[in-house]
Amino acid sequence: MHFHFPFSVNQVLWALTFAAQLVLLVVLLGRDRIRRYPWFTASIVLYAFRLLIEVLLFGRLPVPTLRILFIVMADLAAVVGLLVLVEMARRAFAGAGRAAWIAAALALLAVGGLVIAFWGPWPPAGQLIPKSLFNTLNLMRVLAQKGDMLIDVLTVQLGILVVFFGRRFHAGWRSHTQRIVIGLSTFAASWLIIEGVWQIIAATVHPHTQTEYERIVGLGARLVNANRVVFLAVLVWWIACLWVDEPGPPVATPASDSILLPIGGVPAGKHDPGPGE
Repeated sequence: MHFHFPFSVNQVLWALTFAAQLVLLVVLLGRDRIRRYPWFTASIVLYAFRLLIEVLLFGRLPVPTLRILFIVMADLAAVVGLLVLVEMARRAFAGAGRAAWIAAALALLAVGGLVIAFWGPWPPAGQLIPKSLFNTLNLMRVLAQKGDMLIDVLTVQLGILVVFFGRRFHAGWRSHTQRIVIGLSTFAASWLIIEGVWQIIAATVHPHTQTEYERIVGLGARLVNANRVVFLAVLVWWIACLWVDEPGPPVATPASDSILLPIGGVPAGKHDPGPGE
């Protein structure tokens, strides 16, 4: 007798990822983290909404309508992702001077610009001129793809800076900011690695039969699923880290109330809300 599991790997990963995002949102709300990380919270909401849309609307709307919806949401996700980076950078390096901020931002953008300029093909310039609906959608699609890649490169660079220099400012090892950035950079690095591997495969492997083609497509699906597993692990990391309060100096309290108040630790939500991630 063989056990039959009625769900595919994609369905299991979708369900686990969606459930983990809901738990993370509950933690952000219940532990009063939304005030400090509004754009990070918005990115989780948008990602969960996109997952929900995939299930609710796929097969129920015409393919062109779905394509337009997904392209618009991809562009919106890229904008929110950039705001998340700004929010995290300002949280992590709140004490840095303006000159250091400008120099670091220009350096990170220069590296990111070089990567997106030479990594992956670009469509002909004529297809990027919004003179028709097709060209407009193609331009929006390219902006979403290249924007995601730019954000991934910037996220990895920001993660390196936070790990090595965050302790000097406001992003020590046990801070929520550093742990969020570590999760973001881990997910971004895994996706960049998968993109690089897939481009190597596409450039070097040329299938001659239907079986070889299906084997390559299956390999691509496994790579995508591996990235989903990484994101699921990152979500669990965020849930665990954001549930626990950040370490802080003991809170001075009157002697008469010392028995009733907790000793040490900065209460969640004590810091002023900051700008976008």
